Amino acid sequence: MLEKINSAKDIKKLSIEEQKKLAEEIRKYILEVVSENGGHLASNLGVVELTIALHTVFDLPTDKVVWDVGHQTYVHKIITGRREELKNIRKLNGIAGFPKTNESETDCFNTGHSSTSISAALGMARARDIKKENNHVLAVIGDGALTGGMALEALNDAGCSKAKLTVILNDNEMSISKNIGGINRLLSKLRTRRAYTKSNVSGKKIISKIPVIGKPIVKIVQRMKRSIKQLVIPKMFFEDIGFRYLGPVDGHNIAELERMLKISKELDGPVLLHILTKKGKGYKIAEENPDKFHATGPFDIETGKSKKAKGDDYSKIFGNKLVKLAKNNDKIVAITASMKDGTGLGRFQKEFPDRFFDIGIAEQHALGLAAGMAKDGVIPVVPIYSSFYQRAYDQVIHDIALQNLPVVMCVDRAGIVGADGETHQGQFDMSFFRLVPNLTIMAPKNFKELEDMLEFAVALNKPVVIRYPRGGEGKEKFEQEEKIELGKAEILKQGNDITLLAIGKTVERAQVISKMLEEKNIDTEVINARFLKPLDKETIKTSIEKTRRIITIEDGTIINGLGTSVKELIVDENLENIDVKSYAYPDKFIQHGTVDELEKLYGQDVQSIVRDIVNSNYALNV
Repeated sequence: MLEKINSAKDIKKLSIEEQKKLAEEIRKYILEVVSENGGHLASNLGVVELTIALHTVFDLPTDKVVWDVGHQTYVHKIITGRREELKNIRKLNGIAGFPKTNESETDCFNTGHSSTSISAALGMARARDIKKENNHVLAVIGDGALTGGMALEALNDAGCSKAKLTVILNDNEMSISKNIGGINRLLSKLRTRRAYTKSNVSGKKIISKIPVIGKPIVKIVQRMKRSIKQLVIPKMFFEDIGFRYLGPVDGHNIAELERMLKISKELDGPVLLHILTKKGKGYKIAEENPDKFHATGPFDIETGKSKKAKGDDYSKIFGNKLVKLAKNNDKIVAITASMKDGTGLGRFQKEFPDRFFDIGIAEQHALGLAAGMAKDGVIPVVPIYSSFYQRAYDQVIHDIALQNLPVVMCVDRAGIVGADGETHQGQFDMSFFRLVPNLTIMAPKNFKELEDMLEFAVALNKPVVIRYPRGGEGKEKFEQEEKIELGKAEILKQGNDITLLAIGKTVERAQVISKMLEEKNIDTEVINARFLKPLDKETIKTSIEKTRRIITIEDGTIINGLGTSVKELIVDENLENIDVKSYAYPDKFIQHGTVDELEKLYGQDVQSIVRDIVNSNYALNV
């Protein structure tokens, strides 16, 4: 069946039995591809029937489907002519793991972060109405993403908009970790009330045509139905804010899904279709471990075990150190935005359940909550991925920095992360945090320095940002581990020809580069900046005045990071005849690929930097 599907039009020709067969083959194919490449598995296995039903009932790209987050679109990509390309998904120059408008006209909107789909879909619906067009617009959003503030803001607006829009709530009781909170409780009530009556569109049309009494009867029946709903399902949230609620529906029953989707097409105004799915459906190991298989590296299908041994990483080191600190300081608490395991907080939760707070996919709330706790004498530690800290920027400024509150903001997955691409690369955090007054910004060169920085930050009594990369530390060993002092850099090697100034994971790179340049008779001074803010101006200035040449290396964007800080220092101190060269990522969004591939592509790896230094005029006068 799978080989017969070369476009969405081919789906419409299939019988229900053929669609069921296709669903089985799609699951098998996705499982084979992800077990080899890695990727998002459980979420894609859960939406196979839904995606088939959507493409059967609606006509893409005329009709628009906005996928929230978008990591669950592998099935959609297979159906829309990218079956063979799926074998190279998330690889350099292969298709992306998320919707991309430049890949297919059926990808109507780029997504990658949670809770954005309803806003975008409502915008498209309103644009359609302004242009007096007649297509359908849908948003597919998970129950976990519904806890995001943006999703609730969009529901609030859409409910009173009267715009023809369908929101499909894909309810699998999971985001990445198990869902929590009030929205989850509401959905739990809806899941258990399978006797909830569905709207009968055809009956409404027939009754409405009865002369004189038809429309009044319809209104009476609707009032009765609404009263019954309020009795059956207390606090009928979606209906109360203006949506027509359909469901809950078995999200793995294609015939029932298609029936309900057809009903949604006939209804005017905003509709919410509530479907129940199982994350990891069809692969028992993923069904039993949906959080583990949310995003996975290559694994063995038979056992589910990773093909690559997993060692220590920065997230694990952070989590273990935080537990040690919390044992000696009962004011320390940990806050996560539904990323307990991803940020290394699993052990903290087990040991200090009363001091651990998972607030769902709600980064803004996480930082606002942290600010409130800090104001009243608690020390909140908040690990969030770099690309997701973007979502809470106002809270960092308004709630934390403005009041100079002691919140420790740990920026996990900082720098280039690889296969997830533009929406997940963490190259912007140094730039946007550096703009904020009162923040102390640090980045460790290795695991030991992360532990030291975390201990320093907890004791500082000021707002602190600690950024660290995905994965493990490098192989290069450091002979010294100086004590952390506020705003103090670390000189790793004295030299006279060139100053190499690096921060975070690139310090190891600088040390390797220094050794390679020594072989070419270029004597370098290597400095671990440690602090982006406050910058150790005295140490850096002294080194620059000695060498007259400085190279900065950082795992961030070229704008407003370490390189910019040094250039500002040179101008502010009126230093003349100084050569400056900065290695960082360009002012653009970085595509998907492995970290090693992307470093080479953008000239950030050791070999590229050394070659550039040696071949440029920069080193000629050394």
